[in-house]
Amino acid sequence: MNPETLAEALLAVLAPIAEERRPGEPLGLAASDIVLERPRNRDHGDWSSNIAMRLAKPFGTNPRELAQQIVDGLAEVDGVSSAEVAGPGFINIRLDAAAAGALAKVIVDAGTGYGTNASQAGVSVNVEFVSANPTGPLHIAHTRWAALGDSIVRLLLASGATAVREYYINDAGAQMDRFSLSVLAAAKGEPTPEGGYPGAYIATLAGRVLEARPDLLELPEDEQLGVAMELAYDFQLAEIKRSLDRFNVPFDVWFSERTLHAKDASGTSLIDQAVDRLREQGHVFDDEGAVWVRTTDFGDDKDRVIRRSNGEYTYFAADAAYYLNKGDRGFQNKIYLLGADHHGYVHRLKAIAGAAGEDPEKNVQVLIGQMVSINGARLSKRAGNIIEMDDLLDWLGTDALRYSLERSPADSPLDLDPELLQKRTNDNPVFYVQYAHARTHNVARNAADSGVDRSEFAPETLTHESEGALLGALQEFPRIVAFAAEVREPHRVARYLEELAGLYHRWYDNCRVIPQGDDPIESVHRTRLWLNDAAGQVFRNGLDLLGVSAPERM
Repeated sequence: MNPETLAEALLAVLAPIAEERRPGEPLGLAASDIVLERPRNRDHGDWSSNIAMRLAKPFGTNPRELAQQIVDGLAEVDGVSSAEVAGPGFINIRLDAAAAGALAKVIVDAGTGYGTNASQAGVSVNVEFVSANPTGPLHIAHTRWAALGDSIVRLLLASGATAVREYYINDAGAQMDRFSLSVLAAAKGEPTPEGGYPGAYIATLAGRVLEARPDLLELPEDEQLGVAMELAYDFQLAEIKRSLDRFNVPFDVWFSERTLHAKDASGTSLIDQAVDRLREQGHVFDDEGAVWVRTTDFGDDKDRVIRRSNGEYTYFAADAAYYLNKGDRGFQNKIYLLGADHHGYVHRLKAIAGAAGEDPEKNVQVLIGQMVSINGARLSKRAGNIIEMDDLLDWLGTDALRYSLERSPADSPLDLDPELLQKRTNDNPVFYVQYAHARTHNVARNAADSGVDRSEFAPETLTHESEGALLGALQEFPRIVAFAAEVREPHRVARYLEELAGLYHRWYDNCRVIPQGDDPIESVHRTRLWLNDAAGQVFRNGLDLLGVSAPERM
């Protein structure tokens, strides 16, 4: 019996009580309105509900009296072992072993589908993250958003949403000019120009540019810069993609900022069109030759110039055009993952949403991440002034780095301990969870060698306390996934897996899948193998949501 089934049973119990106390009035509740929670103290049962306290006043009674009526009704429900009233009117419910144990087969049969849900069905979400300038390698500040952004999309997809990972390529503007000037100077053997990009990686890019175009320095000077820019840009963007692939972060869309500036057949760009569309909404005004958006109408601290008096567009114009473009591509909701120094963008993006006629509190969400520091991390030899993502991956590995970045809320600063992340002990959270998964495979291998298979399933035999606790945690997984997707917090999955690992190890210490000595193989052994394999499946599904591998041997 899962929480949804139990909620339906409670609803059925409530129906005659409601008719007795309020004849002719509809109950006005759905099963989804009945909240069920896991008691912290398992001695209090498998599930607890506050429904009696919620309904006591409209039913014209006190909570404990109504709770007792519900408890009496639950006594007739198949799968409920016992129910009792606690405190001011809580209802504690205990399931019988067969009803609770049936979950093990449900999980194994569902496989990778267990944990998926429809809580975000019908929702379309564009998640933009990382979006580093294509002027240098990815570094430590990008790693956290790469991990979190990818896992947020995985959670949304698992919860039924239409979601994409999008990378915004800042390939227009002054930074590209400085980048190309730096590469061209290196190709000529000249020092880095003022304001340019230092680092050995620029010299490497220059070497690749010259290899691709040996005639570069023979071209007219007004052509050299453009050729150097395009080649170096392509090489650097390819490096960024390789780094993200190593980090197990795929992107569905690579959106070029140049697209926003490009003119169509009519001679207008997406930015031109964006200004016109915002003006039609009534939030654009002209002042002293400049074009402004009245963003203060939507909580911004000041109105924003979208086109200067000299006719040049501001960065705000590109932001607005990009936001509108996402909506044009069918994404009703937009999530932006921005760095700790981007707080000013929150009101700006919400103002764009409002000016576009959307709901700033619903259609756009801006997540601000805090910085990450890693003790002992060395600055990149290539870039000189940063810690590169590739160096971190070489040092710590994808799994350890991703998991450690995802197991804490995004808005909390992180100081990672590399020595801990490389330990093969239970002190290392990612090892602790991965080892639990590997142990499920070891149990299954040993069971097969001993002749224990899943040819029989007798859930009523799963009566040990540790089995009830493990089943209870496994039952929670779909709700954890749905909630983590709703609040955009992958760390909830990581912390859940750590708790599940502890419960699995406790069960492993107390319940044998393989008979002892010459004892015969019994129903309980075969059924425990189902439970073991169910736990392994949930570990795999949970780790996959975090983009972390689930090794079968460790």
